[in-house]
Amino acid sequence: MATHLQDRYTGCLLGLALGNACGAPLEGGWPERLLWRCIGTTRQGEMRWTDDIQMALDIGEVVLAHGHEDGALPVDDIAQRFARSYRWSRGYGPGAAKVLRRIRRGVPWQQASRSVYPAGSWGNGGAMRSPVLALWWPGNAEQRVQSTTAITQITHGHALAIEGAVLIAVATAAALRGEGAPAILLAAMHYAYSAGGGHYDERLRIASAWLQGAATPSAAEVRQKLGNGMAALESCVTALYVALRFAGHDWQAMQAFVARVGGDVDTIGAMAGALWGAAHGAARLPADALQRLEQRARIEAVANGLYARRHAAQGGESVVAVAR
Repeated sequence: MATHLQDRYTGCLLGLALGNACGAPLEGGWPERLLWRCIGTTRQGEMRWTDDIQMALDIGEVVLAHGHEDGALPVDDIAQRFARSYRWSRGYGPGAAKVLRRIRRGVPWQQASRSVYPAGSWGNGGAMRSPVLALWWPGNAEQRVQSTTAITQITHGHALAIEGAVLIAVATAAALRGEGAPAILLAAMHYAYSAGGGHYDERLRIASAWLQGAATPSAAEVRQKLGNGMAALESCVTALYVALRFAGHDWQAMQAFVARVGGDVDTIGAMAGALWGAAHGAARLPADALQRLEQRARIEAVANGLYARRHAAQGGESVVAVAR
């Protein structure tokens, strides 16, 4: 079976948004869940997504409007767009909220990003939105690393956050190429090794051993060994492992496992959803859930626009094999 690359682009962003929207009602303790029960659907009854998707769409829309043909990113414009789009009801973390409000008041983003956490935030917000940068730079690894680093630094300047964001971008690009689970994981491991910090190596080795041995650890074991927190170190490898483990299963089974892992369900679900969608395409995402997803047409427009800018001008639509 083959899947058009354009469908993979759409699947990546829809999977990102769907994983986020399905995970958001399961996020946090009872106060957070009660709040999301009140604000988590639109007036039309659609599932709302959180700040994670808002910022991913911000990147895509700014790039489509102002990005250069050579692929250079308008980082300052993206930082300003992040600030203008900020709404508390999207569930922004307290640190990111402070940074964005300061940018809105005129503080340069380079200063604002260090004003809350002097060493930079090590959260996973940058990793969640990095699949968009894989769509913008699907074939140029060096530019993908540079652009992901630059955009992550707007809100998450710590080396752990940046490394996690690039790791997800690298894995997403491999999924778009139609690589199978072993090759996707190998690409992520190679990047982590080349980054030199060694921060993600142990978690990646655990994930590799599980996948190579066809092990099926429980959600509790995944939570214990890989993590489920808001820090990039405690969630990026978790999302990657879950997406690869469920590569041969339907999307709903993967999302149910993410829910059992718990913790930062909306962001882990978003990252895993983007990877799964990039590998399998939009056509295999659950149609009933997509019908209830807020602003689906906007998400598809961004995905299609990115595809057209980065691929259609290079000789038409590409077709790649789906790994099974």
